[in-house]
Amino acid sequence: MSSLAPAGQPGEHSPNLLQSIPRAEGRNRLGIAGALPFAGEDIWNAYELSWLDMRGRPAVATGEFRIPADSRNIVESKSLKLYLNSLNDCRYESPETVRRTIAADLGAVCSAEARVRLHTSASDGTPAQGEPVGHCIDTEELEQPTYDLDPKLLRASVESQSHIAETLHSNLLKTNCPVTGQPDWATVMIRYRGPRIRRSALLAYLVSYRNHAEFHEQCVERMFVDIERYCQPTALSVYARYLRRGGLDINPFRSNFETPPPNIRLLRQ
Repeated sequence: MSSLAPAGQPGEHSPNLLQSIPRAEGRNRLGIAGALPFAGEDIWNAYELSWLDMRGRPAVATGEFRIPADSRNIVESKSLKLYLNSLNDCRYESPETVRRTIAADLGAVCSAEARVRLHTSASDGTPAQGEPVGHCIDTEELEQPTYDLDPKLLRASVESQSHIAETLHSNLLKTNCPVTGQPDWATVMIRYRGPRIRRSALLAYLVSYRNHAEFHEQCVERMFVDIERYCQPTALSVYARYLRRGGLDINPFRSNFETPPPNIRLLRQ
């Protein structure tokens, strides 16, 4: 790999731009210590990825990065964007060289193996569009909604006489970036088995995230812990598909009974 720096533009591969955030910071606030109550991964999609080939011709691709939930760190999203921009004017022998470079750099900052795929055309595996699975709860009645996070809204929200298996989703999730203060919008899907959860209570709980500032990954883990605590399902998955910002979207998945789903991009993403 070599770099070409057009006048006035950086042309140096810069893994030092990546900023790590210990997962323990968020998990300590949730009382998680030792063994995790879930497994899963964070699925990133990068839509603005480019570099130069060895003759100087620009190449473009989309990227899929999967970081395991048991990694020591997450990567801060703005720093990832700046890092990817540092590749724009670097020369690489092949897309595989770029893939290996990104995988090594993400693995180093997260202290875990990062699985990276690059899609250089729309026909080679770029995430297909789809719709959220399960029943949408967005039309449920909201009585006196609150926009300040309140997990106690889930208290007494289960119908103990009715045990079911169902998947619910909402498009109304809004959280906020703790670094920039910018809004983060998402569709969240919740699959569970156990006592039926009252849908209006679940929606009220999700809406209460509206003013909450926390990273995507931490928000999903908080949802998992709150639902498990107050609703006591026998099996639970929480999967949020966040809208892209700065050419990146982050899609955390946490579950105590199933493996991560295919990376299907929702129409609103």
